[in-house]
Amino acid sequence: MNSETAAPFRYAIAGMIAMAAAMGVGRFVFTPILPGMMEGLGLSASDAGLIASANYLGYLAGAVLASGGWAHGRERRVMLAGLGVNALLLGWMGIADTLPAFLLIRFVAGLASAFLMIFMTAIVFSRFAAAGRGDLQAVHFGGVGIGIAVSALMTGTLYLGEAGWRTGWLASGVIALFAFAAVYIMAPGGTLHQAGTSPATREPALPRSAELAKIIFAYGIFGAGYIVTATFLVAIVRQGGDGRLFESVVWLATGIAAVPSVWLWGKAARRIGPTMTFGIGCIVEAVGVVASVSIPGPAGPLVAAVLLGGTFVAVTAYGLQAGRQLAAAAPRRALALMTASFGTGQILGPIAAGYGADWTGSFAAPSFGGALALLCAGAIAWSAGGARR
Repeated sequence: MNSETAAPFRYAIAGMIAMAAAMGVGRFVFTPILPGMMEGLGLSASDAGLIASANYLGYLAGAVLASGGWAHGRERRVMLAGLGVNALLLGWMGIADTLPAFLLIRFVAGLASAFLMIFMTAIVFSRFAAAGRGDLQAVHFGGVGIGIAVSALMTGTLYLGEAGWRTGWLASGVIALFAFAAVYIMAPGGTLHQAGTSPATREPALPRSAELAKIIFAYGIFGAGYIVTATFLVAIVRQGGDGRLFESVVWLATGIAAVPSVWLWGKAARRIGPTMTFGIGCIVEAVGVVASVSIPGPAGPLVAAVLLGGTFVAVTAYGLQAGRQLAAAAPRRALALMTASFGTGQILGPIAAGYGADWTGSFAAPSFGGALALLCAGAIAWSAGGARR
């Protein structure tokens, strides 16, 4: 084994750390910090939805930009830039005061996280393919759950220390800076290219496929459905009055459930394929979304946390894998377009949920809407998977 195919596990750990910093913390620390921001600054649920959607708009813009060939051969540098910018913007959130500033910061942070997601995944997956270690994908995506768990422990510790929401953002930035240093050291190389190609070779256009179109569409609906609970779960706990420390417990349960989820769902994927796994995962997640607002007391948010954490990373991962399988000759273009569809759903979901919560006075109606979207995504993916089988 030469230096280009060596140490796939090291790249898996580097990918895990990058995903923890940019996705688990960079994107989702907003969820446990949000209730404090809403109380401290007088933000409404619709304001919070706009801030979340700004992040996902940036994610969409980053995905569209990443679909071009400009980064070919420069994936590592772009990935590291995204990871570094992510750390700086996390800290900036703790200094900003106004809604326009929050919108701008989270938009640019979304752009950075899309670059990180697409190019780090491309780098890591190429190493796995060269070494025949596709099983390590679970380690890479497990970073999202680790980041969520870290953010939960951080916010819980800050609550016990009577620190405010600004400290949470600043501490998140410090955590992300340490992650940047670790990834820089552990992932020294870029994307490996298939034998017979060179870094300058452009990928072909995506194939015309009804199955691929269905998966891309379902992936966007999934983004709109899951993001309602992923954004507002802790706010739902705050609204229920179960206590500040319980908020961190719920978010910690989400992260812990997410860590092994890709590996666990992988057992199903090996039997029925990634497309069907994606569809079933959407349906299971819909149950958790409904539980968050329908089961009384602390049990509802805990069930929602376990089902959310236990599905959304795996559904994201196997949705991407389904797209890559259907566009094997253009995997980066497939990743970018899938991410763009996902980002579109994520933009619409928080806006609709935020305004819906303001109009109705609770998150019940938005949550039921999110569950319906997940059921639709599952049905579309099921039809694509059935045709594929």
